[in-house]
Amino acid sequence: MDFLDSVLSEETVQKVLSGGPINFDDFSAEEKKHFRRAVASGELSKLVESWDPWWLKSSARTIFLGKEGTRLAQPHTEEEASSSHDGAGHQPSEIPPVPDTSLPPVRKLVSREPSPFLSYHLADIMYSYCFTQRLYNGDRQSDAIGSETVVLSVSSVLGQARQPETVLEALSYCLERTCSPEYRHMGRLQLGLGLVDDVILVMSPGGHALICLLSDLQKMVQAGEKELKAEKTRKSKSEIRSKAETCREEGLCIMCWVHEQPGEAWSSLAAIVRAEKMDYRGGKNLPAAKK
Repeated sequence: MDFLDSVLSEETVQKVLSGGPINFDDFSAEEKKHFRRAVASGELSKLVESWDPWWLKSSARTIFLGKEGTRLAQPHTEEEASSSHDGAGHQPSEIPPVPDTSLPPVRKLVSREPSPFLSYHLADIMYSYCFTQRLYNGDRQSDAIGSETVVLSVSSVLGQARQPETVLEALSYCLERTCSPEYRHMGRLQLGLGLVDDVILVMSPGGHALICLLSDLQKMVQAGEKELKAEKTRKSKSEIRSKAETCREEGLCIMCWVHEQPGEAWSSLAAIVRAEKMDYRGGKNLPAAKK
């Protein structure tokens, strides 16, 4: 607490230690100034326990789903064994559970043929999920409404009802949002390219890991909706709920579509995403990401 003592007043520190509610507006002008400096210098990151995303774990490579999309038994890894010894339940770094019920065929959900660009929409959605998980350091449950809002803000497909027709179009919007004033404190383009790596990594094991991600995204949105219903004073409630409903419908359709795709589809998509990332790193497409 020595570092916090140098930034916050004794009264504020005691409030933090007592577990009482506190937000940025409770700080004095001087405390706000010191706090902003601490954020900019990276000092605060030393106080936060690092989080390992579930898609980086070896167990993410051994997910086995049945023909109907439900999970089959899978071999336990050393990582899972060590976490089970802790006696804890599902942790943010563990593989998210898949749907409890069977995934219906896409044709039963929509009357028309699926868009030929759904794989690019998927890249957009995956990016927004990984961004939100990293923004909240794996603890999105601490702010269900906020995490839902972030997903809708970063994804053009879920938040703006856009339908990108190329990987470049899908990633450009996500990277622009990452570099926007709202989120640029997170790391800007460097973070964005790291998130593109996250997308590639989730694709690597195949469709089963993607279904886990999309299922977890559904739960994220549902948790936000549940809290939103309890907060009757929130001005943008109706707008967020409308987008959340669209998000759930779109997420279910894509999850069912993913389940129907052949395994080799994901290695091909990962290669396209990797190539676009190299263009950004090499300087191509860079102006759009700097906005």
